[in-house]
Amino acid sequence: MKLWQKDYSIFDNIERFTIGKDRVLDLQLARYDVMGSMAHAKMLASIGLLTEEELALLLQELRKIHNKIVAKNFEIESGVEDVHSQVELILTKELGDIGKKIHSGRSRNDQVLVDLRLFFREEIKQIADLLVELAEQLLKKSEQHKDVLMPGYTHTQVAMVSSFGLWFGAYAESLADDLKLLSSTFQIINQNPLGSAAGYGSSFPLDRQMTTQLLGFEDLNYNVIHAQMGRGKTELFLSYALAAIAHTLGKFAMDVVTYCSQNYGFITLSKELTTGSSIMPHKKNPDVFELIRAHCNRLLALPQEISMTTSNLSAGYHRDFQLLKESIFPAIQSIKDCLAITTFSIEHMKVNTNILKEEKYQYLYTVETVNQQVLNGIPFREAYQNVGKAVEEDNYRFDGQINHTHFGSLGNLQNEAIQNKITNNYLDMRYEQVEKAINLLLFN
Repeated sequence: MKLWQKDYSIFDNIERFTIGKDRVLDLQLARYDVMGSMAHAKMLASIGLLTEEELALLLQELRKIHNKIVAKNFEIESGVEDVHSQVELILTKELGDIGKKIHSGRSRNDQVLVDLRLFFREEIKQIADLLVELAEQLLKKSEQHKDVLMPGYTHTQVAMVSSFGLWFGAYAESLADDLKLLSSTFQIINQNPLGSAAGYGSSFPLDRQMTTQLLGFEDLNYNVIHAQMGRGKTELFLSYALAAIAHTLGKFAMDVVTYCSQNYGFITLSKELTTGSSIMPHKKNPDVFELIRAHCNRLLALPQEISMTTSNLSAGYHRDFQLLKESIFPAIQSIKDCLAITTFSIEHMKVNTNILKEEKYQYLYTVETVNQQVLNGIPFREAYQNVGKAVEEDNYRFDGQINHTHFGSLGNLQNEAIQNKITNNYLDMRYEQVEKAINLLLFN
């Protein structure tokens, strides 16, 4: 069954090629197609295109379909093109002509737009939950190890004194920024395209404000052409947010791979996190973080992949958009997996103390010595030259105390402020409004 079915059939190989992976990928959209159909049906009844009796029957059947989807008993049958066709096929089988009425005033174009936005909205919430969990785990580790010093590097050379508190906290705050971008993406996505039909509206007096409220959207895509142009742009915005998170996770994974090597020895991974070698009995490889790094590197290419699929398309719908699901759906699952496994792995990570007692780290303190001389009245450039000369003559030693007090430094991590950033960026999504609206739609 196809929503565009005519009195002829297309070639089988053409059908296979044009349907692509939709039957598989669309199963992830099934719940949201039902939600969109419920809101649309209620709106049709409000403008007189459905009777109250017809609406009640449609809603009853749509809830049955929803229950099957939740119970994982829903499938897209062979010969059915996509999830939209499958839902309408079931309604028509069960309700006859009443089922056929539900497509009034909408197109598959705005159906898939609303399905994707409802799906992305829920997935962003799940990603945000995982991100917050990881950030809070990092802050916990930061507090636990705030007094454990480690080398800081520039140009991969020993540079200045750092701490594990700083290191863990840095990644927590980076995730706070990533969450800000994710929250902004959520707000862009949380606008209602339903009622734009094929991209040019409808002569029916559709109540788009009503469907906006029923589906828990924050606002409308007002211009119907703009709503249709959201396909591709929506995925692009989301790809930027996913790539930003991947950038943070990939860098952290690289640090872990480096720091747990014998040449550094800053951290130790629980043996249950590592894998072995088929030839070297002693090996404990950090494969999990190497794979996090690889997955995240792939995700960094996602915005380019989305852009290259859509950048030369004119306004209006194009079948090219279908391929975006093949790019963005696996990417969403990948970032969720990476966030979850990183959080789990950090719990089983041991920080090694007394690292800086090794002779090779003695020059970490040169800036401390320069600063101490400046505090004693010596001009900075002269103090710099003094310490540089001591290093060159191999008689530099540091016996003082580290005294960093400003915001965000060794002795003043500001983890509580970072936690507030995370909390506020999460709350900016205002997801409780979405949950309330969807619960009313599904269960009342």
